[in-house]
Amino acid sequence: MMMASDVAALPLTLLRSGKVREVYEVDADRLLLVASDRVSAFDVVMDEPVPYKGAVLTQMTAFWLRQFEDLVPHHMLASDAAAIIRAVPSLAPYHGALAGRAMLCRRTDVFPVECVMRGYLSGSAWKEYRAHGTLAGDALPAGLRESERFDPPVFSPATKAETGHDENIPIRVVRETLGAEPAAALERLSRLVYDRGRDLAAARGVIIADTKFEFGRDREGAIRLIDEVLTPDSSRFWPADRYAPGGPQPSFDKQPLRDYLDAERRAGRWNGDAPPPPLPDAVIAATSERYRDAFLRLTGTALDLTDL
Repeated sequence: MMMASDVAALPLTLLRSGKVREVYEVDADRLLLVASDRVSAFDVVMDEPVPYKGAVLTQMTAFWLRQFEDLVPHHMLASDAAAIIRAVPSLAPYHGALAGRAMLCRRTDVFPVECVMRGYLSGSAWKEYRAHGTLAGDALPAGLRESERFDPPVFSPATKAETGHDENIPIRVVRETLGAEPAAALERLSRLVYDRGRDLAAARGVIIADTKFEFGRDREGAIRLIDEVLTPDSSRFWPADRYAPGGPQPSFDKQPLRDYLDAERRAGRWNGDAPPPPLPDAVIAATSERYRDAFLRLTGTALDLTDL
């Protein structure tokens, strides 16, 4: 399992470190993304890692990008440690730190917007709708229930927040910020990718209730799908055989972690801010199992634990 010291030792310039992943500069054209096993909930990063989480995020993204190659260009160059090392020989001593969790990518200029696709009314969209009957200030049909299916799915962009929650914004704000043509392209590509992913997941008994995509423009001007794609951290996955609109749904994500933290808050043992409470081994194990189960259900293969 990758340790923090292994990442710190990589012979590359660290561009930024987020809640989950580190981004390194390889050269003017390429970046290396390394997903750690860090986990966050309620905008707080836990002290304990969740085994294999980083590998799930990276390898699930790689799986999906391969499914979408005929729809949209993407930024992935390699997600296999051996291939990454062939492309960047200076990383040869760090195979163990890269195995499963690193992705070599084309560099892009990132559009400053989260491209959220909502197939069902849940999460922040449900909270706003319940209070005001709107989504990002725009009216939705009356009488919708929590977890109701949208037909067609709703393109619901959001701001990219460095800290805290992203904020839903009207499509007109994206047009004003990026211009009409790029805004239309992002919506079109988001719909194409979501529709393909939704259909593939449905065939495996999984509902993709909502998800967020990111896009960037490469040096040649092409728009590419970037960052993580249709992972448990960027999406809401529900088991299709248990779907029942009218309330919250069971999910394939870090729900065991959220449930534990909710219990700690209700008991007055945690105020919701950092530092977080210590995580019991059972909660860590259950969360790790959820991530690996999502990988198996959606890709059809178990996560390869070799070298992890």
